[in-house]
Amino acid sequence: MSDEQQQVRVRVEALAPGFAAQAAEWAARLGLPLAGEAEFALQLGDAGLQLVDLGPQAPGPVRVDLVEGAAAHRRKFGGGSGQMIAKAVGVQGGIRPRVLDATAGLGRDAFVLASLGCSMTLIERQPLVAALLEDGLARAQGDFEVAPIIARMRLLTGNAIALMSEWQGEAPQVVYLDPMFPHRDKSALVKKEMRLFRPLVGDDLDAPALLKAALGLASHRVVVKRPRKAPIIEGAKPSYSLEGKSSRYDIYPLKKLEA
Repeated sequence: MSDEQQQVRVRVEALAPGFAAQAAEWAARLGLPLAGEAEFALQLGDAGLQLVDLGPQAPGPVRVDLVEGAAAHRRKFGGGSGQMIAKAVGVQGGIRPRVLDATAGLGRDAFVLASLGCSMTLIERQPLVAALLEDGLARAQGDFEVAPIIARMRLLTGNAIALMSEWQGEAPQVVYLDPMFPHRDKSALVKKEMRLFRPLVGDDLDAPALLKAALGLASHRVVVKRPRKAPIIEGAKPSYSLEGKSSRYDIYPLKKLEA
């Protein structure tokens, strides 16, 4: 168990007897206990895997749902290739780049890009967040409409800087970064998740090293998502930015994307 997980004390719970064996498997994989005092619980039930803060007045559980809710709404009505994230990574005409999302989190941005036809590799380094994402991807494979999108998404768990530095095989055309940052989107959903995850994940204090590794790996461009008024990441300077209401995309072009 990592120091971070030990400090915040996470236990795994089965929400019904039928999930006990699977919960025990997750506990063994993550090095977490199945009982005892804890501040957080990784729970397994009918709706899949979810993380919940056990404290008073805590926000509700967080899980990855790529079939219903916000993901479905954005897939159907989000603006397609006209979305700012699509423009930032270079989706246009016949261009659907191979993208590495090196800070995958709960997979929302990667899912949007995969739904537009991009081939996605995802890296998530926090084991609990990666577990939620793995579970969400597995459940979404069972949905007729969403399964072809999930087929374009591959998840790796580990340190993105190390994985990018030791990359094997064809390099991604685009590396996409969205480092954890103290001042984020103020939507209710994101605020709930930030409150839950910040004690577990913390901020990405190694963002400059992450950017350097991304620039060393990407064949065509690096894209960094930032809160709109946040400073650029220390290191190389972006050539230009796309700015929205609450966030912006800093673009580091290396080579022109072509169909």
